[in-house]
Amino acid sequence: MSEHLRAPIRAITLDAGGTLLEPWPSVGQVYADAAADAGFGDFNAVELNDRFGALWRRRVAFDYSRESWARLVAATMTGLTPNPAAPELFDAIWQRFAEARSWRVFPDVRPGLDALISLGIRLAVVSNWDERLAPLLQDLELSGYFEFVLPSIDSPGPKPDPRIFTAAADLLGLPPEAVLHVGDSAQEDVAGAIAAGLKAILLDRAANQSRAGRICSLTELRDRLADR
Repeated sequence: MSEHLRAPIRAITLDAGGTLLEPWPSVGQVYADAAADAGFGDFNAVELNDRFGALWRRRVAFDYSRESWARLVAATMTGLTPNPAAPELFDAIWQRFAEARSWRVFPDVRPGLDALISLGIRLAVVSNWDERLAPLLQDLELSGYFEFVLPSIDSPGPKPDPRIFTAAADLLGLPPEAVLHVGDSAQEDVAGAIAAGLKAILLDRAANQSRAGRICSLTELRDRLADR
């Protein structure tokens, strides 16, 4: 078993986007469908996906508030519609991402969570998100796995701010070293959790093989923890 997991793990916190679920079939397609249904015309989903991705990678001081999302949506739509900041357009896109139909749960998630529950591991969600997260997880029939859902909008700061991880450990009533955080971002998830004293492991589904500190599937966690 990996050296950094040898200390007893009593709870696991998990990131949401990229770890439990992903936009489906793509961010651009969700944008295009929502905009069309709201009467703003037809848009190229691939172009929207590329625009969003470029802006997302360059985001600065993004706090996951409704206001931050509104600015990002407007920037994505700039040049494609006469009024990219139209409240009706943003409302349509905001609402569409609140709906289960716009997301896909990764195939390894439910088997992986079931395996962890069988070991008596407590589970929670810690994610950079807004107030839509808990209802979304409920609609996706995932909320029953978790003791609580902590979106960054309800915490002292978004990951990698260590305070969100400290808040999660406090909610669990556990010392940080008894909590393992799992997520798909080396910076936001792994570095942030370690800075708060938690253990952390990177989930990289695109990797060819797992290694210390990295897994390719949530189903691997059970074997890593079974002999703890």
